[in-house]
Amino acid sequence: MLISKNWKEYEVLDAGDGAKLERWGYGATSFILSRPDPQLIWPKKYPQLWTRADGVYTRNETGSGKWKFSKDLPTRWHINYRDLKFWVSPTDFKHTGIFPEQAVNWDWIRHQIGSAGRKINMLNLFAYTGGATIAALSAGASVCHVDASAGMIDWTKENAKLNGLEHASVRYIFDDAIKFVEKEKRRGVKYDAVIMDPPSYGRGTRGQVWKIEKMLWPLIESCKEVLSSEPIFFLISTYTTGLGITVMKNILESSLGSLNGDITSDEIAIPIRDSDFLLPAGITTRWYK
Repeated sequence: MLISKNWKEYEVLDAGDGAKLERWGYGATSFILSRPDPQLIWPKKYPQLWTRADGVYTRNETGSGKWKFSKDLPTRWHINYRDLKFWVSPTDFKHTGIFPEQAVNWDWIRHQIGSAGRKINMLNLFAYTGGATIAALSAGASVCHVDASAGMIDWTKENAKLNGLEHASVRYIFDDAIKFVEKEKRRGVKYDAVIMDPPSYGRGTRGQVWKIEKMLWPLIESCKEVLSSEPIFFLISTYTTGLGITVMKNILESSLGSLNGDITSDEIAIPIRDSDFLLPAGITTRWYK
């Protein structure tokens, strides 16, 4: 298991009864948010803490939801992870702009790129607000950042600017992941590293339906064709129930097993303050040299 434990400006204060209580920020620029997480079916350990929430996100019967704030919060504020900075903002769809558990992958990506001894060209699919993109750029890589949301691409650009990386070697691509990789294959573009964080279900730039159970395998196979002759890693993050550690390792082994490298698949978790419990936060599967 990989544990995202090096945060100073983020922590899980408590979790249970289908929700998590999180601190985002530090000192005066610190806010406590309660967000639903249906897999957290054990009881809360510290119910009294939840009265301190500055914002609570609740879902309705249709699956959508809304925030209720106990005080005025800034539209956005930034938090630090090591030497990296990211904008945080409570969105209408529950997210805040960061998946904190991915810090273990940011550290790993930076190490892999820094150890390569050469310039690395990385493809980031379903790239969201660019946590991995910022990590890779800070390590000196060139990055192609692909997402089907123009708003998320704009958010990434703001994160890059916050880190002084607005002039770094990065291409921002507003496109469907599958279609973009097919275009790169036709153009003969190659990448030394590929990462992806695919949703269970989603829609592309023109309404294309994405279903991970049907489309993950052909996407991985297409990505294999855009790998350079000397790739250094291939990383997949997943949160889909049913696609467990063994499934994901088998998938990557089936596609990349012929390449000379190692394959690992691990659950990611986040510590819960003053508790022996961990917050489960998906799976990361890696092929690497």
